[in-house]
Amino acid sequence: MARYGPQFGPDFTFLGVPECDLDDETSYADADVVILGAPFDGGTSYRAGARFGPQAIRMTDYLPHDGSRPSLALRADGLQDLKVYDAGDVEMYSGDIEVALPALEQSVQKVVQAGAIPVSLGIIPLRIRMRRVVPM
Repeated sequence: MARYGPQFGPDFTFLGVPECDLDDETSYADADVVILGAPFDGGTSYRAGARFGPQAIRMTDYLPHDGSRPSLALRADGLQDLKVYDAGDVEMYSGDIEVALPALEQSVQKVVQAGAIPVSLGIIPLRIRMRRVVPM
Protein backbone atom coordinates (compact mmCIF):
# COMPACT_ATOMS: atom_id res chain seq x y z
CA MET A 1 0.00 0.00 0.00
CA ALA A 2 1.50 3.31 -1.05
CA ARG A 3 1.48 6.22 1.38
CA TYR A 4 -2.20 6.94 1.79
CA GLY A 5 -1.94 10.20 3.68
CA PRO A 6 -4.96 11.26 5.71
CA GLN A 7 -8.21 9.69 4.53
CA PHE A 8 -10.11 12.86 5.31
CA GLY A 9 -8.58 16.22 4.41
CA PRO A 10 -5.22 17.58 3.30
CA ASP A 11 -2.03 15.55 3.43
CA PHE A 12 0.42 16.83 6.03
CA THR A 13 2.53 15.04 8.60
CA PHE A 14 2.53 15.01 12.40
CA LEU A 15 4.36 18.17 13.54
CA GLY A 16 6.17 18.34 10.20
CA VAL A 17 8.20 15.13 10.56
CA PRO A 18 9.27 13.49 7.27
CA GLU A 19 6.78 11.22 5.57
CA CYS A 20 7.39 7.58 4.69
CA ASP A 21 5.69 4.90 2.62
CA LEU A 22 5.04 1.51 4.26
CA ASP A 23 5.40 -0.19 0.86
CA ASP A 24 8.90 1.26 0.46
CA GLU A 25 10.99 -0.18 3.30
CA THR A 26 13.89 2.11 2.44
CA SER A 27 11.76 5.17 3.31
CA TYR A 28 11.69 4.14 7.00
CA ALA A 29 14.63 1.74 7.30
CA ASP A 30 16.46 4.05 9.74
CA ALA A 31 13.31 4.95 11.72
CA ASP A 32 13.12 4.85 15.49
CA VAL A 33 9.41 5.75 15.49
CA VAL A 34 6.75 5.52 12.77
CA ILE A 35 3.43 7.30 13.21
CA LEU A 36 0.35 5.57 11.79
CA GLY A 37 -3.07 7.19 11.51
CA ALA A 38 -5.92 4.82 12.35
CA PRO A 39 -9.20 6.49 11.30
CA PHE A 40 -11.81 4.06 12.63
CA ASP A 41 -15.43 4.85 13.37
CA GLY A 42 -16.67 1.29 13.90
CA GLY A 43 -16.89 1.58 17.68
CA THR A 44 -19.22 4.58 17.71
CA SER A 45 -22.99 4.58 17.49
CA TYR A 46 -24.71 7.90 18.15
CA ARG A 47 -21.95 10.46 17.54
CA ALA A 48 -19.65 9.17 14.85
CA GLY A 49 -16.52 11.12 13.98
CA ALA A 50 -13.61 9.19 15.47
CA ARG A 51 -12.40 8.67 11.89
CA PHE A 52 -11.37 12.33 11.88
CA GLY A 53 -9.11 11.82 14.92
CA PRO A 54 -5.77 11.29 13.14
CA GLN A 55 -6.27 14.40 11.01
CA ALA A 56 -7.27 16.48 14.03
CA ILE A 57 -4.24 15.29 16.02
CA ARG A 58 -1.89 16.12 13.14
CA MET A 59 -3.52 19.50 12.56
CA THR A 60 -3.94 20.74 16.13
CA ASP A 61 -0.82 22.57 17.16
CA TYR A 62 -0.21 26.24 17.72
CA LEU A 63 3.49 25.98 16.87
CA PRO A 64 4.92 25.68 13.35
CA HIS A 65 5.01 22.19 11.89
CA ASP A 66 8.79 22.16 11.65
CA GLY A 67 9.61 18.71 13.04
CA SER A 68 11.00 20.06 16.31
CA ARG A 69 9.61 20.14 19.85
CA PRO A 70 12.42 20.74 22.33
CA SER A 71 11.90 20.01 26.01
CA LEU A 72 13.68 22.61 28.10
CA ALA A 73 13.41 20.43 31.21
CA LEU A 74 14.98 17.39 29.56
CA ARG A 75 17.28 19.37 27.27
CA ALA A 76 16.28 17.09 24.44
CA ASP A 77 14.16 17.19 21.31
CA GLY A 78 12.53 13.84 20.66
CA LEU A 79 11.65 14.72 17.08
CA GLN A 80 15.25 15.67 16.34
CA ASP A 81 17.08 13.13 18.51
CA LEU A 82 15.05 10.20 17.17
CA LYS A 83 14.27 9.38 13.54
CA VAL A 84 10.49 9.93 13.46
CA TYR A 85 8.44 9.39 10.29
CA ASP A 86 4.74 9.66 9.49
CA ALA A 87 3.26 6.92 7.29
CA GLY A 88 -0.11 8.63 6.91
CA ASP A 89 -3.41 6.91 7.58
CA VAL A 90 -3.92 3.19 7.33
CA GLU A 91 -6.77 2.52 4.93
CA MET A 92 -9.44 1.32 7.36
CA TYR A 93 -13.08 0.73 6.47
CA SER A 94 -15.08 2.27 9.30
CA GLY A 95 -18.03 -0.06 8.93
CA ASP A 96 -16.11 -3.34 8.79
CA ILE A 97 -13.96 -4.22 11.78
CA GLU A 98 -12.99 -7.57 10.20
CA VAL A 99 -11.23 -5.66 7.40
CA ALA A 100 -10.08 -2.59 9.34
CA LEU A 101 -8.17 -4.22 12.20
CA PRO A 102 -6.16 -6.65 10.05
CA ALA A 103 -5.10 -3.66 7.92
CA LEU A 104 -3.83 -1.91 11.05
CA GLU A 105 -2.12 -5.09 12.27
CA GLN A 106 -0.35 -5.50 8.93
CA SER A 107 0.91 -1.91 9.06
CA VAL A 108 2.10 -2.27 12.66
CA GLN A 109 3.85 -5.52 11.73
CA LYS A 110 5.79 -3.77 8.95
CA VAL A 111 6.95 -1.08 11.36
CA VAL A 112 7.96 -3.59 14.05
CA GLN A 113 9.85 -5.74 11.54
CA ALA A 114 11.84 -2.65 10.54
CA GLY A 115 12.89 -2.26 14.19
CA ALA A 116 10.86 0.89 14.84
CA ILE A 117 8.22 1.74 17.43
CA PRO A 118 4.72 2.19 15.98
CA VAL A 119 2.63 5.07 17.31
CA SER A 120 -1.04 4.97 16.39
CA LEU A 121 -3.14 8.13 16.15
CA GLY A 122 -6.89 7.95 16.47
CA ILE A 123 -7.88 4.51 17.72
CA ILE A 124 -8.33 2.99 21.14
CA PRO A 125 -5.42 0.89 22.39
CA LEU A 126 -5.70 -2.64 21.09
CA ARG A 127 -3.31 -4.32 23.51
CA ILE A 128 -4.93 -7.73 23.50
CA ARG A 129 -5.30 -7.88 19.73
CA MET A 130 -1.84 -6.41 19.11
CA ARG A 131 -0.09 -8.97 21.28
CA ARG A 132 0.01 -11.16 18.20
CA VAL A 133 2.03 -8.46 16.44
CA VAL A 134 4.01 -6.64 19.13
CA PRO A 135 5.26 -8.53 22.19
CA MET A 136 4.47 -6.51 25.33
